[in-house]
Amino acid sequence: MLGKKFFLNLGGIAVALAMTTGAASQEKILFGTNWLAQAEHGGFYQAVADGTYAKYGLDVEIVQGGPQSANAALLMADKIQFYMRGNFIGAFSAVEQDIPMIEVAAIFQKDPQVFIAHPESGLEKFEDLAKLPTIFMGKDLFTTGFQWMKATFPGFRDEQYKPYQFNPAPFLADKNSAQQGYVTSEPYAIEKEGGFKPKLFLFADAGYNTPSTMIEAKIDFVNANKDLVQRFVDASIIGWYTYMYGDNSAGNAAIKAANPEMTDGQIAFSIETMKSFGLVDSGAAETGGIGCISDAQVKSFYDKVVSVGVVKADLDYKKVYTTEFVCKKVGMDLKK
Repeated sequence: MLGKKFFLNLGGIAVALAMTTGAASQEKILFGTNWLAQAEHGGFYQAVADGTYAKYGLDVEIVQGGPQSANAALLMADKIQFYMRGNFIGAFSAVEQDIPMIEVAAIFQKDPQVFIAHPESGLEKFEDLAKLPTIFMGKDLFTTGFQWMKATFPGFRDEQYKPYQFNPAPFLADKNSAQQGYVTSEPYAIEKEGGFKPKLFLFADAGYNTPSTMIEAKIDFVNANKDLVQRFVDASIIGWYTYMYGDNSAGNAAIKAANPEMTDGQIAFSIETMKSFGLVDSGAAETGGIGCISDAQVKSFYDKVVSVGVVKADLDYKKVYTTEFVCKKVGMDLKK
């Protein structure tokens, strides 16, 4: 996953957080995330910890992702039932390869991917990043999002690319550079380590409008288990509304139990950032509820990545997702 926490270096481990009351009568579900436990996964942990999944007849175990995890492969091998896909680039790629998966919900309306710059750089807009001689980014971002940047804004060039090793030291040492990250994560650590508040440029607000933090399953599993899928999606959405707008103490305790490196300060920063940037509750979620997938948004993003050669033009992108289980205003009454 792009732009994740450089200060965490734990292996992927399975975190069993299932509720025990009535578990014998509940359907067992394994849900694989794409990184270590954090506030960006908070609604899922909340739904386990406060019993929401249990109320929907589900005994859910969260299988953490991480540097050594293979949760996407475990989904294809039927070892887990659901996987947390990062964004639609990965989903489009899977369909290109005839991998039989489908997105059933999109918890984030905006991808948290961001470029981080020094305050003295004088940059004010996303396109101003083209003025910098150096941008630290991962290879995956260079071959996808950066290609869109070059085609959309004048001045971006391949020579700016320097490999990002999930270590902020090169960025901190070079005031004329930018670094990729997650808006909910790296800026907090950079402010702590570097002693300054960095400038943030969110890809989504510049037009790179893929939904993110999606719930993915195999097509045959979805077709054979529609009631179960609906219950998992609904309970996850309620977990997210509670986590964002209610008492999220149970979810935060579960996150810290699963990932002891996680701090209260980082969690608080991530939650506030998710709210202030409208990552979860904006766009289609404002009318259809958290998790809603907008046909127009998916088509818009597909057209953009096709135009720069990142995705094939003849892809049947509608195979990538379904709106059958979302946009039903589930849990919206919990928003305060």
